[in-house]
Amino acid sequence: MSDTSTAPEPPVVVGVDGSAHSLRALEWALGSAEGLGSPLVVAHVRSGAVPAASPGGAPERPDTVLRAVRTVVEERGHRVPVRYAPLDGTVTEALTAASRDARLLVTGSRGHGGFATLLLGSAGRTLAATAPCPLVVVPHEARTAALESGAGAGRVLLGLAADETPDAVVAFAFGAAHQRGVPLEVVTAFRIPPQPGALLAAPSPALQVPPLPFEDDTEEILREAEREQTARLAPFAERWPGVGLAASVVPGDAAGRLVEGSRDAGLVVVGRHHRHRFGSLLLGSVTHAVLQHAYCPVAVVPPGPSA
Repeated sequence: MSDTSTAPEPPVVVGVDGSAHSLRALEWALGSAEGLGSPLVVAHVRSGAVPAASPGGAPERPDTVLRAVRTVVEERGHRVPVRYAPLDGTVTEALTAASRDARLLVTGSRGHGGFATLLLGSAGRTLAATAPCPLVVVPHEARTAALESGAGAGRVLLGLAADETPDAVVAFAFGAAHQRGVPLEVVTAFRIPPQPGALLAAPSPALQVPPLPFEDDTEEILREAEREQTARLAPFAERWPGVGLAASVVPGDAAGRLVEGSRDAGLVVVGRHHRHRFGSLLLGSVTHAVLQHAYCPVAVVPPGPSA
């Protein structure tokens, strides 16, 4: 492994702790770094103090995480510089600082110590809501559909709310599909308004009356959503003309559609665009649900020029 301090390209940063899940994230991150032509920084957040060598020359405790990282990197091989970075502090603070100028921050969904609740617990929610660059969470083995970084992994799947999803999120999805050489599927979901008859039931059969003619506006909602989606995607499709685009507007729950689609996707892309009234960023309900249940890696993209 080599130093990347003089590399002009911003790095891909991956958080590892020696667990099998974090090492699978390392493999995904290495493939992604190679696809992007970026150096890879392997960040290990150490728990507790690290004992230093004694004045008498007693050896330091072996770094088992470094040994595991070397094994993965050397067995797989790599075409980009790789640097190992042991860090101190909390997982969220250390990884946030390490990824300040990164192209991507990659983590596994589970691990040891502070990583143990990375996906489901407060540490994971904080990191997904505050990371300064796109965060990719790689599911643990039992839930992984594909961990390849190229076309073999499957399509990129973007959840798009035409009036909410920031440009950076859409650009990231198009760029990821272009870099991998895979199609991009864009899903916009909307909820069907309840029919008037469903809101108030007749108190008895004797009082039932034939339903009044009612113009179901679901079709018009669908057409309008399709027009908005097409207009929103047009400049990105023009920027990435080589990306095969399949866009759909469907009734139902957005999170459910994305989770189901993640079964055979290579990457799901969602935005982090809900802001608290005091200014701090929060995860939306769709993003949170997808992180909890997706079967493939999930990219949470912040609203900003990070694509």
